[in-house]
Amino acid sequence: MSAETGTEKAGRAEGAGGAGGAGESGQAGEAAGAPRRPSRRFPLITRDTARPEGGGRAAPGDAPAPARQWPLLCVLIGTAAGLLVTLGHFRAGLLTVGLSVFAGAVLRWAVPSVGMLAVRSRFTDVVTYGVLGTAIVLLALMAQPAPVLEIPFLEDVVHFTIR
Repeated sequence: MSAETGTEKAGRAEGAGGAGGAGESGQAGEAAGAPRRPSRRFPLITRDTARPEGGGRAAPGDAPAPARQWPLLCVLIGTAAGLLVTLGHFRAGLLTVGLSVFAGAVLRWAVPSVGMLAVRSRFTDVVTYGVLGTAIVLLALMAQPAPVLEIPFLEDVVHFTIR
């Protein structure tokens, strides 16, 4: 067993051509002044994170701050309105919350620059917002008393998993 640390191993691997230098290609006849090919490996230490696509401003920089983030504000205002409606009629309020989150998925898919609504890649954001919005809407429709949506096998699944 070697007493070598991980950083020593990484340094030795980079020195041996692990960073995409001349040693990686295995050709002895490369010129010393030839441009180095960039490595396709991920760096050992990540120094920065990439902005998600669509993560820029949704409006020009000279617009007021709320206008620059209008997609996120639409989703937040819809969610806050749904939570206020929930105080009186829980099903209608939760449907509003779920539809607001689902609207965030539609905005993320359709609008090229959505500001802070962009958290990950476009695909991941659309799938995440869509699944969460759909789940909230379905749970609101199945809530007791007097559910609007009944799933026939759900009671059997619950009894099977709880036993």
